[in-house]
Amino acid sequence: MLLKKPGTKEIAFGGIMLALSVLVLYMASMAPTGRLSLYALSSFFVSVIVIESGIKAGWLFYTASSLLSLLLIPDKLGLLPYFLFFGLYGLIKYYLEKISNRVAEYLLKFVYFNLCLLLAWLLIKEVFLALVELPISIRLIVIALQVVFFIYDWVYSLVIQAYRDRIRKILK
Repeated sequence: MLLKKPGTKEIAFGGIMLALSVLVLYMASMAPTGRLSLYALSSFFVSVIVIESGIKAGWLFYTASSLLSLLLIPDKLGLLPYFLFFGLYGLIKYYLEKISNRVAEYLLKFVYFNLCLLLAWLLIKEVFLALVELPISIRLIVIALQVVFFIYDWVYSLVIQAYRDRIRKILK
């Protein structure tokens, strides 16, 4: 199957989105607080590329933003949330929302989230949590994160819909 060659406008738009994505990731690496909000913001750029240029371009964008961030951002460890969850979420969401069964769709979204959560837990358990005593149970934290993820997915859908309905028309 031959891919349609992107035009100048698509290439320029992709470059601008890539620059914005890396800028937001750089801000996240420097921010003393609010990093998760910036990671969440950086995740929307992937979906914009998927909407404008397709899923293959979305994968290419995720790869390019990850590699460029690795080259330009000094805090490599701070990029892990983007690499492992936020950057991929727009792509995963694209595939899972094609499932006609809403229950299966949400179940798989939560499976993905919890696999990422488990991976994050395994990565940081020995390094950080050995030094810190948590004031509440890890189970309560995991339950709270399920609610946060549900809200994140809902807001993500609202932002993508707003892009399709309003912002996209302005940019065209």
